[in-house]
This record gives sequence, C-alpha cells and structure tokens, in this order.
Amino acid sequence: MLDGEDVVAALPGLYRYALALVRDPQEAEDLVQETVTKALANATAFRGEAAPATWLHTVAYRTFVDRYRRPADLPVAEDTLAAAVDAAWRDDAYRVSPHLVAERAAQRQSLLDALLRLPHDHRSAVVLHDVEGWTAARIAEAHEISLPAAKQRIRRGRAMLVSALDGEVERRLARRGVPMTCWEARSRVSDYIDDELTGPERAGLEAHLAACPTCPSLYAALVGAHGGLGALRDADSVVPPDVAARVRAHLEALTAGTGAGATPGGEHRGA
Repeated sequence: MLDGEDVVAALPGLYRYALALVRDPQEAEDLVQETVTKALANATAFRGEAAPATWLHTVAYRTFVDRYRRPADLPVAEDTLAAAVDAAWRDDAYRVSPHLVAERAAQRQSLLDALLRLPHDHRSAVVLHDVEGWTAARIAEAHEISLPAAKQRIRRGRAMLVSALDGEVERRLARRGVPMTCWEARSRVSDYIDDELTGPERAGLEAHLAACPTCPSLYAALVGAHGGLGALRDADSVVPPDVAARVRAHLEALTAGTGAGATPGGEHRGA
C-alpha cells in the first residue's frame, strides 16, 4: 500500500514532470495536487508491482491526458505535426540548424516551449527518459505500453523536439496552401511598394501576405525602412549660405571660362 513517505519522496520528480508537461507553474502545482489526491484516494490499488514513484507518475500521466491536454492550443495538430516530422526525418535532404537548436535548447524557456509542441505521449516519454533518467522499460510500465512502443516514443519524441527547436517543419506546415512561394512574394515586395505590379500580381502577393506566417514581418520591415528613407526628403531643407555662395562662384567661373573659349577644366583651346 502507498504511504505518505512514498508520496513526499516522489514530489520533486512529480513537479518537474508536471511542469514539463503543462509549462505553467500554477497548472503544474494543480496537476501534482490532483495526482496526489487521486493516488491517496486509491492507495489500495497500489500493489507494489512497480516503484511508488513509477505508479505516481502513471497517475499523473493519466490525469494530464484526461484533463490538462488541450490540442486546440497547439499551432499545429499533434497528429499532423508527428506525421510531418516523421516524413521530414525520412527525407535525406532534411536538415536543421545545429547552432540554432543548441542555442534554443540551452535556454530553459525556449526548451519548455518546444516541449509543449510535442504530442503528449512523446513529451512524457522524453521528459521521463532524458530529464528524470528513467529507463525505457520503466516508461513502458508507467505508460502501460510495450517496451518497443516506449523506445519508439523516446526516439520520435527526441526527433520532434529537435524539429520543434529548429521550427522548420512547423513553418512548412503553416505555409501549406499559401499562394506563391515566399521567395516569389519577397522578390515582388519592392515593386508592390512602388505600385508597379499588375492587378493579378498584386492580388497574389496580398493573398500570400495574408496567409504566410513569416513574410508579413519582412514586408512590414521593408515598408518601415522605405518610409524612413522618404522622411529624409525634407522640402524645407536649407543649403548653408557659404555652400551656396561657393557653388554659385564656381558656376560663374565655369561659365565665364567657357565663354572665352576655355574648356570646362579651365584650359584654352588652341587657335
């Protein structure tokens, strides 16, 4: 039977696990509280076949799946993202930026944000294995799945985490159905600003900007830079008097010299 000391000993790991699953500290506390309440209410169900911490994590995982997982909050549906990442990793041409991934992985908030974009079962497997140091066999026990299935969740979860940190797969999914490619759109923005596009070209670019997740910021930056440069054109600009005087004197000297048969450089032509 589960006792209070088992629960207290498992609390630090439970909280770390909950925080990685839900990201928000208050929700993590709520998840741990609900897990402990359920576990103590059903303490007789614990038969000692697994370690107390393993059983408590199983309760936490079930609670999370039942009440805290919110697919609607994800930018891309879990199944869609999982399939896209699988396809990307099977593609020999697929690559990520190792420097970008390492930089984001080193930033706690960026890493937690990336974890949130993993399907809940893969997120749990990766956290238990790579954060808590659990074996695949123990994860299989907690998730109530086979050992090969647990190993697959760890493998796929790691791949999805790398792709989430890099962000390219999600960007590709977000661009599905967007008219024209990003490069085609970006190469036309300058002509769009100068009002030199045909009607269909303008409509196509505007449709792209309305749907693309990345190009609008670049368009806004170009418009801002263009506007800033235009502001430099001050109709009330005044040339300093001494500069104006020197220019006038130079022009008068050139005019006088040319009229006397001199070249603009001041040299006289031969007779």
